[in-house]
Amino acid sequence: MSGALVVGASGATGSLLVAELLDRGINVYAIVRPSSSHMDKSSRFPNYHEISASLGEMSESDLIPLLNESNFVFSCLGHNLTLKGVYGKPRRLVTDAIQKISGAIQTLKPDRKIKIVLMNTTGNSNRDIPEVPPLSQRIVVSIVRVLVPPHADNEQVADFLRCNIGQDDQFIKWVVVRPDGLTNEDSVTQYSVHPSPTRNVIFDAGSTSRINVANFMVDLASDPDLWGQWKGKMPVIYNEA
Repeated sequence: MSGALVVGASGATGSLLVAELLDRGINVYAIVRPSSSHMDKSSRFPNYHEISASLGEMSESDLIPLLNESNFVFSCLGHNLTLKGVYGKPRRLVTDAIQKISGAIQTLKPDRKIKIVLMNTTGNSNRDIPEVPPLSQRIVVSIVRVLVPPHADNEQVADFLRCNIGQDDQFIKWVVVRPDGLTNEDSVTQYSVHPSPTRNVIFDAGSTSRINVANFMVDLASDPDLWGQWKGKMPVIYNEA
């Protein structure tokens, strides 16, 4: 692929994703707040292009030149796990970002489909299948949905891709990647990918290293067969024991 636009590039998973893309020689266009610049460790890569800005303050027209250079959009956006990050604004951080990017793609009308790869969570069910989580999980998630705004954001952004973009959009294809409990590891390890969670995500959660998530997301961009297997779906990724 010619290029990838990355949002959430300065986060714990996003930074690993950027490193993986750069190592594979893919042109990276990373939107990064000035205080979170990657230039100190990524400027040696000629394929790294940093846009110093807040995505929330950018317009659709600001995004169009970046999308014109990209075949993929990767989102590792997430809410900071602080009181302000969880309960402050913007409450629809990820949903607003993906809607804005999608609007810019529709305005651009590219001559190829731009593929969006979104990091999400196993706590969000794929209602296209539909999944039927255990009752205990459904009860807890229904409470979390009301009390924890980031979870509602995760559900809303996936619903936007499923229902508003859908399977037959002229310009956009998508995959929603659902890791379970995120862990930090130094290197990629064996992992498995499933159409739906194989565990109770509340009372029997598995684990997924951030570096494995980054590896799988970049593999989706690099392997046409893998993309064909998971496009329009919400794969779940677990570390192998």
